[in-house]
Amino acid sequence: MEKKPVTRVPIDSHYLKHILVALLNIPSPSGYTDQIVHFVGQELQKLGIAHNVTRRGAIRATLKGRMRDTLDRAVTVHLDTLGAMVRRVKPNGRLAIASVGTWSSRFAEGGRVTIYADSGPIRGTVLPLKSSGHAYGEAVDTQPAGWDHVELRVDDEGQQPGETIKTDIQVGDFVAFDALPEISDAGFINARHLDDKAGVAILLTVAKALKEEKIDIPIDCHLIFTIFEEVGSGASAAVYGDVTEMVVIDHAPVAPNQNATEFHAVVCMMDQTGPFDYHLSRKLLALGRENGIDLIKDVFRFYRSDSASAIEAGNDTRTALLGFGLDGSHGYERTHLSSLIAVADLIALYVQSAPTFSRDKDTLASLNGFPHQPDREVIQIET
Repeated sequence: MEKKPVTRVPIDSHYLKHILVALLNIPSPSGYTDQIVHFVGQELQKLGIAHNVTRRGAIRATLKGRMRDTLDRAVTVHLDTLGAMVRRVKPNGRLAIASVGTWSSRFAEGGRVTIYADSGPIRGTVLPLKSSGHAYGEAVDTQPAGWDHVELRVDDEGQQPGETIKTDIQVGDFVAFDALPEISDAGFINARHLDDKAGVAILLTVAKALKEEKIDIPIDCHLIFTIFEEVGSGASAAVYGDVTEMVVIDHAPVAPNQNATEFHAVVCMMDQTGPFDYHLSRKLLALGRENGIDLIKDVFRFYRSDSASAIEAGNDTRTALLGFGLDGSHGYERTHLSSLIAVADLIALYVQSAPTFSRDKDTLASLNGFPHQPDREVIQIET
């Protein structure tokens, strides 16, 4: 296949911030994502990008390449976020809740929320069971953390202490936590649910840049927006056999024992499900190095992404993970605009690049053209 040089395209940071805030203000816990699916679909329509939606709501859009064969690639993000669900209405009208997705209740405490009852949305606040120092003294500091130790206080004007409250809220109602986005003049972005709405904003911004600059790409690139990543099954839908290689955009956790920072793009070499594709990961690193993008590597021990669900669903697809640095993941999250732009720059270059291996267009092929990884020198001993 003919290889054309890749070029940096201008990344519209104003659009990126604007679309990110819009996404953050749309509640979308796993299982309650219809509204954000419609929003992203409408945005793709504005950009002139063809797309389809699966039965449950995953989106598969396509940027058309100049070559017409079965050698396709994908870039994947997820629309769903963490949240909660009502598991019991207590006699006093407060609610016991269960988490949607894997996160600590300590980050739910103090959260303003919307309960989606059949009669309409109802507001409330998640509090620890002992929520007043004036009432419980030092006991507020010694109570355990956990979902059994928080409750949702409903904003109901008929609620009186000690009385049983009649409410429209039922077991199984979804609870969405306010994102509360804030972007500082210094470029810091604070909000819940930056995982992975920052990734969605990056992908839409890249798509906008490639369309506006009329960039010619070599092969079809599918933009995949999944809706069940936080509960483990996201990319099991919308990734089909025509996708030979896929880059997932998701957060890179920043912590004292991690290499990731809030200011770089991060290539994850391995997570708890195992190593990512050797060659595709190194291709991203080479593209970054050759084009002056701030890029570092990391390994995530307590982490899985849409890559895992795609592979577990039976897809024989090379996968890599490109992350934006995120402090306080699955809690009160923060990133920096420079990290988002670095990821956007690299994704735009990747979409323009030639396929990692042309032979991958065939589901099964001979060893001819199959790659090699570096090997130690073998010393032949004469006998």
